[in-house]
Amino acid sequence: MPLSVGNRWTIQPANHKIINEYLCTQRYKDKPFYMIRKPLSILAASLAAVTLTAAPAASDTNFGQVAMHVAYMLQSQHYSHRDFDDELSAKLLQNYLNLLDFKHVFFTQEDVDGFKANYETTLDDQVLMRNISPAIEIYDIYKKRVEERIAFIKKTLDSHKFTFDSDRKVELKRDKAPYPKNVAEQDKLWLDILEDNMLQEKLIDEAKAEEAKKKAEKAAKKAAEKPADSAAKKPEGEVKKEVANEDKEKDLTPQQRVMKDYDRLIESINENDQETVVDYFLSCLSSAYDPHTEYMSVQETDSFNIQMKHKLVGIGALLGVVDDVAQIQGIVVGGPADKQGDLTLNDKITGVAQGDAEFVETKYMKLQKIVDMIRGKEGSIVRMRVNPAADPTTTKIVTITRGPVELKEKLANAELLLTPSELGKPLKVGWINLSSFYADMEDGTVSTTDDVQRLLSRLMKESIDGLVLDLRGNGGGSLEEAIRLTGLFVPSGPVVQAKDWRGTISFRECENEKAFYSGPMIVLTDKTSASASEILAAALQDYHRALIVGDKSTFGKGTVQTILPVERFMPFFAKKDRAGNLKVTIQKFYRIAGGSTQLKGVEPELVLPSIRDVLDIGEGSAENPLPYDTIPAQKYNLFTKNPLPIEELRKRMEERIKANPEFQNVIDESKRLKERIDRNTLSLNLAEREKDSKEAKQRREKQEAEREARAKEITAKIKDGGFKTYHLTLDNVDKADLVPESAFSREQSTGMRMAKKSDDEDAEPEGSQFPYGIEPVKFETVNILRDFLELSTKTPTTAKAEEKK
Repeated sequence: MPLSVGNRWTIQPANHKIINEYLCTQRYKDKPFYMIRKPLSILAASLAAVTLTAAPAASDTNFGQVAMHVAYMLQSQHYSHRDFDDELSAKLLQNYLNLLDFKHVFFTQEDVDGFKANYETTLDDQVLMRNISPAIEIYDIYKKRVEERIAFIKKTLDSHKFTFDSDRKVELKRDKAPYPKNVAEQDKLWLDILEDNMLQEKLIDEAKAEEAKKKAEKAAKKAAEKPADSAAKKPEGEVKKEVANEDKEKDLTPQQRVMKDYDRLIESINENDQETVVDYFLSCLSSAYDPHTEYMSVQETDSFNIQMKHKLVGIGALLGVVDDVAQIQGIVVGGPADKQGDLTLNDKITGVAQGDAEFVETKYMKLQKIVDMIRGKEGSIVRMRVNPAADPTTTKIVTITRGPVELKEKLANAELLLTPSELGKPLKVGWINLSSFYADMEDGTVSTTDDVQRLLSRLMKESIDGLVLDLRGNGGGSLEEAIRLTGLFVPSGPVVQAKDWRGTISFRECENEKAFYSGPMIVLTDKTSASASEILAAALQDYHRALIVGDKSTFGKGTVQTILPVERFMPFFAKKDRAGNLKVTIQKFYRIAGGSTQLKGVEPELVLPSIRDVLDIGEGSAENPLPYDTIPAQKYNLFTKNPLPIEELRKRMEERIKANPEFQNVIDESKRLKERIDRNTLSLNLAEREKDSKEAKQRREKQEAEREARAKEITAKIKDGGFKTYHLTLDNVDKADLVPESAFSREQSTGMRMAKKSDDEDAEPEGSQFPYGIEPVKFETVNILRDFLELSTKTPTTAKAEEKK
């Protein structure tokens, strides 16, 4: 039975220690995926890049034994309590083949038939006998097939002339498409894929040429407007470096650029070892039970913990890869690297050493492996061999003592919006941005609720008229934090119900005597708001505490997972240092009104147009989701006895949406996107692609020009400059003076100094190009809040009297 221990939500199986329970939809696994190097490229339909880092060679963990225990854990711990039988064996095989080749372009139907004949109904028996050789065998065949395809690609790129003048089309989404019957049919399929790759490169070159022309014209215009001696000049070394990088890219032909991507694919595959392959295989076994049950390797568990705590132990630097070398692209302010001072932005790391040990060459190494080498225990020393950005021809050794690094970018933050008088009575709107329900489940030193309460206290001190809690993009996190956070807005009472495999129903409640904030409130959601976000939104909706505004529904994840260390289920004497963890679904959660968010999600009272509503997002698009059902409701008291004025709010909102060109653009683009998705093909004719690209560009430029004209017209009319925005972070929330948007830097927002990527990156604040300087969804949400405030002050009698007048 779930137990409430301290401030954690826990589960206590009979044969292992207390394990923290959480809800989360984010996946932290770098599974094989089709690399999208360029926008809109069908290259996305032709590469399967495997990017997990190989385990240390010294590991003696018996992965056959690990696989057996994972299978037994799934049978005994999963919500379904389902046996690992022949049916699940078939699902495991299909999952594994799809994970390796989900576009169905590397395996042939002959391969698949062979796999099915050998393993479709026997993988369960093999795994339960500690035999993981089928996983290795299938992976080796996959690797061989990729090598064969790459040989074909090289030969084709060298000899075939692509004319781009046919009426052929290439299929975009192929996860449900049949495998090619044999090699001959596969060759034909790959000719189309390669023609699209080459066509995309041609379109990219054309776009780059046009962009370069525009930049040159812009630069010439600026130069003409300024005296020559006043023009800002870049350091000579920086100019040379940019030119060198551009020349290096120009030197590659389209064929070479395409080939380079496929070479990266096979390099990535060749780096994978047995632990990585078993990780893939056991993840496929886990997801055969439901999409949120997952095997996590040691590395993936570490990444998950970092995401939950928003902190790690390392040097505090963001790495990227440039020309196959790791580059410093960001430095965490106040982190070990920042304090030590020798690392600078754009420095390149060519080697890493632990303490006094020998350097390990890092050129061509996977980025995640380099990151893992740089991270380590607090107080330990890492040395890096660096080519400084200031003089790339030299080398220096940088020695840093590892320490705690706080990742501030995803922590809760807030804004205070002051509305312009032209929109009506000036309002003070509190806006809290929350991207996850983070928590330190081990030490309890990090808490979403505590952070939000600090921000909310300051907003209340500023006498806000209403609050918006923005959960867009929030994929979930700690269940305990979702419950505690709900308690900031409602008095003590039930928040969420849960049902286990036995059918036993339990519930969790917030225990505060009264709400910390009791003013008007909107919760803003979208299709990616999931899990813990849905618990909070559903509870506030059921209590009639807040208006829910957003996409047609949230994600639809209504299941509870716990993390079980596999080693604790293995024999004491077994080799198990890298056995990993099993994230397993143990319960379904339900609203206090008795319904479930599983599959259905939370449906807002007020729906705004969104492009996400036509995308394949949500629980319903996942494989093997658990079904929707209901349970009896809990007893609870509504926050207000007066019904929310939903119909009048919806009527006013719809009138504004019809009159707002931005939302009409979203509706039009959604229709076009839905047509493309349903069509699922892309032309291989250059003229057709150029025509489509030109039309899309003209449409975009027309929208931008009209938006700019509207913004100028409104700016000319308003007296006080539109919305005034002040930013609150956990660093400045207690300071006397508010920080206006004009003084709020990217560094203050993210806690990180970032390398500048282009001359045009002195970016305007989000939404600044829109009328009133605020993006459409935020603008409409403020309008809804204004209506809500107006209508809520009227009693039902007053409202009826006004209608009669």
